[in-house]
Amino acid sequence: MLESMGIKDLNKLLKEMNPRLIEKEFVFCTISQEHIGKLHLEALLTFKEAEGITIIIEKEKADSNTLSYSQVWKMITLQVHSDLSAVGLLAAITNKLAKEGISVNVISGYYHDHLFVPIKMAEKSIDLLQEFVNSSA
Repeated sequence: MLESMGIKDLNKLLKEMNPRLIEKEFVFCTISQEHIGKLHLEALLTFKEAEGITIIIEKEKADSNTLSYSQVWKMITLQVHSDLSAVGLLAAITNKLAKEGISVNVISGYYHDHLFVPIKMAEKSIDLLQEFVNSSA
């Protein structure tokens, strides 16, 4: 059994989150199982839902494969190693962004949390997260 060495303490997580804006542009698409097999895509994430498969993929790859999407997103990676059972980090972050009218889609990996924000709100999101970091110091 793999044990997490991630941080659980909310104050420490906020102080050490070190948000990093990823340069690439991403989109969310939905495709069928048959379609994904024919495309041989390298998606950032695939998630099977009852209605179809959701993929997060670089916008450039979606465009080159003529995949439909409705919005373009930027990814912000929180570089702190958060424990999967940590409580409150994402609630604090999404609440702060929501107060500024910024929607966010969150993907939690084993080591890090990744925030997808609308492309036009990426810089403002980073600034808000950095305020969080600075006020938690």
